[in-house]
Amino acid sequence: MNKPKMATEKGVPSNSRVLMLLGQLERMNGEAMGRDIDTARQVTAKILHLIQTQEKSGKEVMSKGSSGMEVILASLENSRDVQTTLNILYILSELLTVGRGRRVGVFVSKGGTGILFHILISASKELPPSEELMLQLHSLLAKVGPKDRKFGVKARLSGALNITVNLMKQNLQNTKLLLPCLQVLRVYSTNSVNAISLGKSGVVELMFKIVAPYSKKNTSLLKVALDALGALLKSKTNARRAVDGGHVPILLALYLDWHRNDTRHRHMLIRKGLLVCLRNITNIKLGRKSFIDADGMRILYNSSTECLPVRTLDPLINTSSLIMRKCFPKNRLPLPTIKSAFHYPLPHIPASGPVAQLYSLPPGVDDVVDESDDNEETDADSENETENEEDEKERLRAANEDIETDLNKLHPKKSPGRSFEELRVYERFFVELSEDFQGHNFECSRSASTTSSSSASSSASTQLPRPIIVPTAQAMSPKHVPISSSLGGCNSAKGKHSLPSPSALTPTAPALLAPLELDTIHLTKDQDKQEKANIPSPDTQTLSSLTRPPSQGQVIEQGLVNVLEGVSLEEEVFLSADDGGRKGVKQEGSPVNATRHIQSPLLLGGIPTLRVGGGGSNWGSECGSEGAEDEGAVLEVPDTALLLPLHDPDLYVEMVKGTLSVPRYAEVAYPDYFGHVAPTFREPLLERVYGVQRSKIFQDIERLIHPNDILDKVVYDLDIPSCPLVEDSGESLKFNSQFESGNLRKAIQVRKHEYDLVLNSDINSNHYHQWFYFEVSGMRVGTTYRFNIINCEKSNSQFNYGMQVLMYSVQEAISGRPRWVRTGSDICYYKNHFARSSIAAGGQKGKSYYTMTFSTSFSHKDDVCYFAYHFPYTYSTLKMHLSKLEALRTPQIYLRQDILCETLGGNSCPLLTITAMPESNSNDHICQFRNRPLIFLSARVHPGETNASWVMKGTLEFLMGTSPLAASLRDAYIFKIVPMLNPDGVINGNHRCSLSGEDLNRQWQSPNPELHPTIYHTKSLLQYLAHIQRAPLVYCDYHGHSRKKNVFMYGCSVKETVWQSNISATSSDLQEDLGYRALPKILSQIAPAFSMGSCSFVVERSKESTARVVVWREIGVQRSYTMESTLCGCDQGKYKGLQIGTRELEEMGAQFCVALLRLKRLTGIRNHQHLLDLESDIIGTQAKVVSSPTTYVMEEDEPSFLEAIDYSAESNDEDPEPDHEHSNEGHENPDHLDPLSDSDTNHRD
Repeated sequence: MNKPKMATEKGVPSNSRVLMLLGQLERMNGEAMGRDIDTARQVTAKILHLIQTQEKSGKEVMSKGSSGMEVILASLENSRDVQTTLNILYILSELLTVGRGRRVGVFVSKGGTGILFHILISASKELPPSEELMLQLHSLLAKVGPKDRKFGVKARLSGALNITVNLMKQNLQNTKLLLPCLQVLRVYSTNSVNAISLGKSGVVELMFKIVAPYSKKNTSLLKVALDALGALLKSKTNARRAVDGGHVPILLALYLDWHRNDTRHRHMLIRKGLLVCLRNITNIKLGRKSFIDADGMRILYNSSTECLPVRTLDPLINTSSLIMRKCFPKNRLPLPTIKSAFHYPLPHIPASGPVAQLYSLPPGVDDVVDESDDNEETDADSENETENEEDEKERLRAANEDIETDLNKLHPKKSPGRSFEELRVYERFFVELSEDFQGHNFECSRSASTTSSSSASSSASTQLPRPIIVPTAQAMSPKHVPISSSLGGCNSAKGKHSLPSPSALTPTAPALLAPLELDTIHLTKDQDKQEKANIPSPDTQTLSSLTRPPSQGQVIEQGLVNVLEGVSLEEEVFLSADDGGRKGVKQEGSPVNATRHIQSPLLLGGIPTLRVGGGGSNWGSECGSEGAEDEGAVLEVPDTALLLPLHDPDLYVEMVKGTLSVPRYAEVAYPDYFGHVAPTFREPLLERVYGVQRSKIFQDIERLIHPNDILDKVVYDLDIPSCPLVEDSGESLKFNSQFESGNLRKAIQVRKHEYDLVLNSDINSNHYHQWFYFEVSGMRVGTTYRFNIINCEKSNSQFNYGMQVLMYSVQEAISGRPRWVRTGSDICYYKNHFARSSIAAGGQKGKSYYTMTFSTSFSHKDDVCYFAYHFPYTYSTLKMHLSKLEALRTPQIYLRQDILCETLGGNSCPLLTITAMPESNSNDHICQFRNRPLIFLSARVHPGETNASWVMKGTLEFLMGTSPLAASLRDAYIFKIVPMLNPDGVINGNHRCSLSGEDLNRQWQSPNPELHPTIYHTKSLLQYLAHIQRAPLVYCDYHGHSRKKNVFMYGCSVKETVWQSNISATSSDLQEDLGYRALPKILSQIAPAFSMGSCSFVVERSKESTARVVVWREIGVQRSYTMESTLCGCDQGKYKGLQIGTRELEEMGAQFCVALLRLKRLTGIRNHQHLLDLESDIIGTQAKVVSSPTTYVMEEDEPSFLEAIDYSAESNDEDPEPDHEHSNEGHENPDHLDPLSDSDTNHRD
C-alpha cells in the first residue's frame, strides 16, 4: 500500500489507520469521487466508524500540522453522492462536537461554512430534497454559526436564508427537522440585516405559529423558537410587525399560561424566552403602548410578585421588572420649571455656555418636558444607557481621547498673563514678605501680635442686619408679644435696611408668638432684661473669654481623636463659649450633660427650639419644658462649648446676621446652632439587603397599577414663596429647608408614610441635584417612613455601596448628644420614570432622572430632625470658626485674616495667612521669616462637597495648635489659605455652582472679575507670587468625591500623561522632577484614610481650566494637587469597611500638615535618593497604568463606576446575553472590585 501524502505531525504514527484512510480519500478527490462512488462510501464510512469508536482518531485528524480537515472539506465539496456527503457530514459532526470550540474555529478558518452553504443550495434543488441531508446540514450550521463572525453575511449572499425558511414552512409538524432549522435561524437573526430580510419573508408570523401554550412536549423546540423570535424582534421593523399583527397580547397570554402551569419551574428558560420577546418589542414606543393596552403591567407585576419567594426565578423577576420600568409612562417632574426656585439676576450674561442657553430660552417654554422625550429612536436606544458593554467601551475610548497629547501644553510654561503693574495691588495681601517688626514688642502678650483690621469676625457685625428666627420651644402666652414688637421698633430706629419680617414669609400658627428679630437683642443688653437674656456680643466673647484647663471629659474626648505621631487635632487651650459671668451654667460634671438654663420668655434670643412658621414643629412636654405657660419655664439645652471649643451658638447667630442669601433666609437650623460632636462609635458601611432595589421598583410600579392608593398630596413647595409649608390636619410630616445651605424644593406625600422629595437646582442653572439638607417634624415614633429623592442626575452613586444619609435629632441634642449620625435602611439608587428634558440634559434626548430612596424611623415624640447628604458646614460656621481661631492665637503665631474680595452675592471671601512670628527683629530672624516657602491651600469650590471644609477645619486647627509639630510647621512655611472659594454657593444650598450658574473650578483659565471674583482674585494672588519669584512650593485644592472611597490626590505629570496616551515623545520631553509624587507618597504612609492606589497624575483636556492644571501650567507649581475625600467611606487601611466621619476628615486635614513637614525635610536633603525611589515606584506602577482601562471623563467629571452593581438585573438596562442574565445582588460587596490603579480613574477636580 502506498504511503499517504498527508502531512503528519510529530508523534502521530504515519501508519495510523485513520490517516491512511484519509490519504486514500485525498487521492480519490476530484473525478474519482464521482466515478468510484462505492469506494468513497466505504472509505468515509470507515473513517466515521474509527472516529466514533476511537477518541484518538479524532485527535489525529484535528492535531496541529495535520491536513485532515482540508482533505475532509475537499471531499465534501467534490462529493456528488448523497450517502458519501452524509457520511462526511456525520464525520464533521463527530469532530466538532468535542474540542471546546477550537475545532469549530479550524473548520471556519478552512472555509467550511461556505462549503456547507454551497451544499445546502445544491441539495435544495433536488426535488424532493433529502430530509436527512437537510437535517445534518442545518445541525452542522447551527454548531459553526456562532463561531463564524461572517456567518450572517455568508448566509445572505449564498441565498441560504430562503431555503431554511421554505424548509420550515413545509415541515411545521416535523419537529426533528424543524429544530435544527430553528437553531440556524436563531444564528441568522443575530445579523440585523438578515433579521429585517427574514421579517419581510414572513418569518415573524411563522414563529408565532410555532410558539405554543403550555405543554410537556417539544419544550426544547419551543425554547429555540423563542430564542430565534427574540433575536428577530431586536429589529425595530420586526417589532412593529409583531405589534401590528396583534402579537403582544398573545405573548402575554402565553407567558401567563406557562407561569400558571409550570408549577415546578422546570421550564424557566421558555418563560424567560417569552419575556425576552416582550422586552425587545417594548424597545419601541408602539410596543410599549400595546403592552400597556394589553394590561401587561398588571400581568407581569402579579406574576413577578408570585415568583418572589423562589430565588431561582430571579432572572424572570428581573426581566419583568426591566420591561415594566421601560413601559412605565414617562412622568413629568412635578415642577413648573427645572430652573432653580430662586432667581439671582447676573450683572451680565456670559456669551456662551449653559448659563447663556438658560437665559436665551424664550419665555413660556416648558423646560420640564419637551417633544424629544417621546422620540422613538432614542427611547429604544437609551435603555442600555449605563451598563452595556459597548457603551462602556465607547466611554473608555472617549476617556482616553481626553488625555492631553499636546506636548506644548504638557510642559508648564509660566505665563502670569497680567502685567506686574496690574498685579501690584495684591501686594497688600503679602505684608509678611516685607514686614520688619521694628515696632513690635516680642515680649508683650498676644493682643499686640499682628492682625488685620478687616477680620471676618468684625466684618460680620458690620454687614446689614436683619431678623433671624431662632424659634422657641413651646407656644408662648400672648403677653410676650409686645416685647417682640417693641424690640422691632428699636430695630427700625437704626435706620439700616432690614428684611421684611419673617412672619410675612412663613405661616405662623395663631397661638404662637411672632418670631423675635435677633439683631435687636443686643439693643436691650443694657436694659433690665440683660440678666435674663445673657447673650454676650461677639466682641466680648472673642476678646474677654476666660481660659480654662480641659476637664476630664474633654481629655477623654480628645483621646478619641486618632493621633498621628502624638499630635492631637486640638491641643490648644480650650476656650469656653461663656464669658464666665453667665448665670445658670453647670460647671461641674460630664461636659456632655452640662446644660444652660435659659428662661422661657427669652428663649428666642438664645436657644432655638420651636420653629415659628416654616417647619411648624410643635413640641410637647417630653422635650424637658414643663409648664409652657409659666413665666419661669426652663429648657435644658447642651452646652456644646465644653465639647466643641470652636463652637459658640450665640456667635453663630451673630455670623448668620452678616450672611447674605438670595432667598434672604431668616431662620437658623438647629444642627448649625448646636454644633456637631463626632460620635465615639464606629459607623460601618451599610450592607446591602438582597433584592432591596427590586422591591423599591415594584413599589413604584404599584403606583401605576393601584393609582387609587396614591395620595399625591403636596406638603411643602418652595415655588409658593408666600407659604411653602402646606397646612394640613396633622396626618403628614412637615418639611422645611429655608435656612443657610438648605436644599429641598418640594415634598409630596404619595402614601401614608412615603414621600417624594424634589431637590432645587443650583441658582442660575437647571440641574446639579445632589446636595440636600432639610428639616422634618411631625413624625410618629416607631413608624417607618420612606423618602425618595426623585430628581438625582448621576447614573450611579455610593448610596448603592454602603453609604447612608445623615440625620440630626434635636431631642438627642437636648439630651446631650448633639451629632449627625448615619441612618437609613433599604437604601438604593436607581433610574426612575421621571423624564429629563433635553434642555436639562444638555441636549441629550430620552434621559431619565434617578431616585435615591431610604427608609428610617424616629425614636422621639415631637422631635425635629434634619437630613443631609453629608455633614453640613455653612459659611456662617466658617466665619464663627475663624473668629474662634483668632482667639486661640498665641504670641508665637503670626495670623492675619484679610477679605480677599466680595462675592457676587455680597459676602466676603476670607484669606488667611498663618506662619510663626520671627524670634526677634534681628536681620537674620526677619530674613528667615520673609524667605519661608509658601504653601497655598483652598477648599470648597463645590458647595456640595462639605467634607472639604471639614478637612480644612482639621488643617486650620492643627496650624493654630500648640504642639511642637505645629510650631515646626509654622517655622517652616508661610501658609496662604482661602478656606471657602464659593461662599455664595454654600450659603444658597447649591451643589456645584456659584451664583453665576457656573462651576467655578472650570473658570481658572480666564476668570471674569465680576462673575467669578473669588477665582479671579485667588489666581491673581498666585500670579503676583509668580511675578516676584515666590511661587508656592505646594498648591492644594480640597475637594470631595461622590463615587470613590478613601482620600486620594490628583496631580500633574508629563511622564504619566504620555504613558497613558499613544503619543511619541523624546526623552527630553519626558524630563521632569519626580517631586510631584513625594507628598501623596508621604500621606499614604501616615494617613490611614489615604490611598495611593487611587491617585492619578494624568492631565486631561477637559480639566485644563481647573485649579490644579492652571496652577501647574501657568504658575509653574510642580506640586499642584486636588485632594479628594470620599463622601462615603474607606475600603482599605485602618478605616476599611467604615463610613467616614468628621473626626476622620479633620484628622486628614491635620495629617496633611504633618506630611508637609516631612516634605520640608525631604526637600531639604541634599542627596536626591528619595526621588530615585519615586522613579522606581512609578516604573513599578507603569504596567498597571498601561493595562488598566482608563475612565477619565464622565458626566460631572467623575469616573465610570468601578464597583459591581446589579443594574443588569434590577434596574433599567438590558442584559447583554439573555440566557445568562442573573442578578448580581448577592455579590455586591465592592471591596474586591475596586482596586483602582494609580491612574485608572477619572479626576473629579
